[in-house]
Amino acid sequence: MSLRTVLLLLAVAGGALPGAASAQDSAEASPRAFNFIVRNPPRTTLAFVIPECLTRRCRRDGKGGTMFWSHRNGRVVAGLASAIPKAPRSEPGRKKLEAIDRVWAGHDVPFALVVTADRIYVGYYDAARQLSVASRPRGSSWWTYTKLPSWVGWDSHNRIAMAVDAAGQLHVAANMHNDPLVYFRTTAGDVRTLARVPVMADAAAERSMTYPMFLKDAGGRLIFSYRDGGSGRGREIYNVLDGGGWKRLLDAPLADGEGKSSAYFVGPVPGPDGWFHLSWVWRDTPDAATNHDLSYARSRDLVRWERSDGTALPLPIRLGDAEVVDPVPVREGMINNNTVPGFDAAGRVVIAFHKFDAAGNTQMFVARREAKAWRVVQASDWKGFRWEFGGMGSLDFRLRVGTPVTEGKALRIPVVRDGKPTDLLLDGETLARIGERPGVMLADRLAARIAVPTGMQLNTVEDASGFAIAWASLPPNRDLPREEVPEAQVLRLVLPD
Repeated sequence: MSLRTVLLLLAVAGGALPGAASAQDSAEASPRAFNFIVRNPPRTTLAFVIPECLTRRCRRDGKGGTMFWSHRNGRVVAGLASAIPKAPRSEPGRKKLEAIDRVWAGHDVPFALVVTADRIYVGYYDAARQLSVASRPRGSSWWTYTKLPSWVGWDSHNRIAMAVDAAGQLHVAANMHNDPLVYFRTTAGDVRTLARVPVMADAAAERSMTYPMFLKDAGGRLIFSYRDGGSGRGREIYNVLDGGGWKRLLDAPLADGEGKSSAYFVGPVPGPDGWFHLSWVWRDTPDAATNHDLSYARSRDLVRWERSDGTALPLPIRLGDAEVVDPVPVREGMINNNTVPGFDAAGRVVIAFHKFDAAGNTQMFVARREAKAWRVVQASDWKGFRWEFGGMGSLDFRLRVGTPVTEGKALRIPVVRDGKPTDLLLDGETLARIGERPGVMLADRLAARIAVPTGMQLNTVEDASGFAIAWASLPPNRDLPREEVPEAQVLRLVLPD
């Protein structure tokens, strides 16, 4: 394109053509300018000519090309549709990412994601370690932010729990490991109205809280559970939101270690059979090696609990009354949080967990409740792999266990071993080992697009709606300070395909 044509375009964009006595002359000349551009297309897109006319009139010329112009406040803007840079088409399976904020990355501590029919809520610790909540409509990218008066230290236990109740109010509980209640709720649905609530239901039982969790019962009521007391002497407490206020759901704790142990739960998980299913281990001390006795209970209403054979369980559940699925001794390779319930094709509950085999290797096992008893089978056949864990503080898990799921005629057990995702496959009917294959996690799918600094890991939280969040951080450090503070990382929203 000649310099004369470039100058002509600039003049059109500015509202006056060279030699034109008025804007009207320029307007009459603009089609001539377009005709010249059509015959002599530019090699470089002049994007600055385009924006003002994008929302104005547009028509086809006689040769099928598109030209458009706008006459606004005496100015004429002209451009070619062919010169507009087209937005790149999304690749199949390529997730869309959206930055939310810069966040703390000194250690792994679970953030929270809640998605309702019309809004997205994200709870996190920002770059200054402050508890924060961001929210936006599902159909918009305009975020609303609020900062709450609580700051995380180095403890990976201090996860964030969030939920929205039936009235549309947001509830946030966070930053507690044997700490007094840290709880906020909105008053008008807007995150900017989050206000601290000093007491939820019983001040005496809210002085040493850990593992906050929100869930909903079969009727849709909001339930809040937590551990009261430290490891080895904790009680599991359940509250229910009733008439705008909280009260005890159970007259007694769900479980009580009688000052000798604590129950570490996974669940309750709603099953296809209409029951809530709960699995757990008993742990005698803060030493992670003292987990033992894989146990199970079920309930339809989270109030009345029973064993798998239908016999009632008195509350609080104590080790002597509990249904023990597998009497794994202490220091035999079973750890809390890795006893995960799921369901087979027939709707029967299965529990995936790990322990040492006869040769001393760490192996995955599956327990399934069958006609008269629990059946426990080995699901892996690893040679030379032994995860010897113990001590206090948050561990960097060498083995993480996912939810057992049905896949065709097989039962799939997803695990991550030494950072490598793997799917263990069992025959869905006999539980015979079929084999294993490489697994795929959301973090793996995002790895090519999100730069993760050396030594860090990519954390994700996924919601059933298809939305997720992702951020990089250093792994847990047994809840101890590090010598250096790393750079903050970007927290991203991952949109559904």
